[in-house]
Amino acid sequence: MFQRLLFNFMIALEAVFMNRLRAFLTALGIVFGVAAVIAMLAIGAGAQQELLAQMKLVGTNNIVIKSVVDTGEEEEDLKEGEENKRPYSPGLSLADVENITAIIPTIEDVSPEVVLSVSVVREGRLKKAKCVGVENTFFELNNLPIDLGRRFQKSHLKNGSPVCIIGKNIQNQFFSSENPVGKRIKCGNTWLTVIGVTGKRLVSKQSLTSLGIRDYNSDIYVPVQTALMRFKNRAMLTSRMLGGAGGGRFIDDEGNGPKQGEAKNYHQLDRLVVRVKDSDLLQSTADIVARMLHRRHWEVVDYEVTVPELLIKQQQRTQDLFNYVLGAIAGISLLVGGIGIMNIMLASVLERIKEIGLRRSLGATQPDVVMQFVFEAVFISLLGGIIGVFVGILLANIVSSFAEIPTVISGWSVALSFGVAAMTGLVFGIIPARRAAKLDPIIALRRE
Repeated sequence: MFQRLLFNFMIALEAVFMNRLRAFLTALGIVFGVAAVIAMLAIGAGAQQELLAQMKLVGTNNIVIKSVVDTGEEEEDLKEGEENKRPYSPGLSLADVENITAIIPTIEDVSPEVVLSVSVVREGRLKKAKCVGVENTFFELNNLPIDLGRRFQKSHLKNGSPVCIIGKNIQNQFFSSENPVGKRIKCGNTWLTVIGVTGKRLVSKQSLTSLGIRDYNSDIYVPVQTALMRFKNRAMLTSRMLGGAGGGRFIDDEGNGPKQGEAKNYHQLDRLVVRVKDSDLLQSTADIVARMLHRRHWEVVDYEVTVPELLIKQQQRTQDLFNYVLGAIAGISLLVGGIGIMNIMLASVLERIKEIGLRRSLGATQPDVVMQFVFEAVFISLLGGIIGVFVGILLANIVSSFAEIPTVISGWSVALSFGVAAMTGLVFGIIPARRAAKLDPIIALRRE
């Protein structure tokens, strides 16, 4: 039996190589189909991996509350005398943190943030960076480990101690050849003692832009009370600083108001990250937080409440739908390739009627003829599949390089494409093979 199979296979190979050009052109449909499947699956897998990376960056079950700073551009639309009617808002503050934590039972942790731009100086090196006032919950909620040293102690958080935890890039720039723990670094006008270094966070520029987050590797973290006591507390106002209008319209020590288009930031905090205990309660908790802030800020909407996880999941659903469409297009390409194989094999049967009759007269059975033509179809499909795999990998790399879209080529996608190519040849080769096997040998031999 094995020898019969091998013999029929060798006859099929001989027929393919005698018509190399036709076989190659027939295989092109499979080549493009397999290449399309691999490239599309690679793009889809890359997008999926990017979404998972973004999910890891923002954390799970988190609600993000950002302060909204009035730039003053809308003042042009106000009539004379209307500025004094604008309602006052205390802005985003630590009082909001205490209120949210005490009242809403579905909340697990709250992480306040104060972001300040400072000049960092050490041993003659100067760099602009962000000094971020945080609590220890910040590192937990943002999945940011501490590689060296330790987190803030209770005394640091309570007393506003001059200590800091630096990002990996800050360590490389200012402490490249030494352990930074215990060393001092100057941020603005304040000397800080380094007590820890965060782990390296690998993140693409696309993720930083789409999620609206900072590069955590380049930040310097201090206790939030340290940021408010030793750097800047925007919630501390004097009668001279507070102008006649509410909502955070300030004047400086010389009595001048803010310039047109200049930011008037009266928020004590720049950002709050709230973690909810149960993901099913994310949206409802976000609505409650928004209503609470609306009341506490005297109905001034100077904040923005977003749920990154829900946004990413919505983006993921859209990406999945896009992947299905791409997979359907690639599947159609394989279907067209299979139809091309069937057409060529049917034409081949008509051309080789006399050959088929000669084989049958020499003792070949109908199964022998079926195997011959099926082997031809499957071999052409496998040849197209092999070429298509290389073309698909090349295409995925080209898309990743030029379009800056992440692509992930997995072994299962290659195996799936190759298997579908083989099945395509088998399925679409059976009809021509059975037609060839049913030819009457006597009639076939008489055929000119």
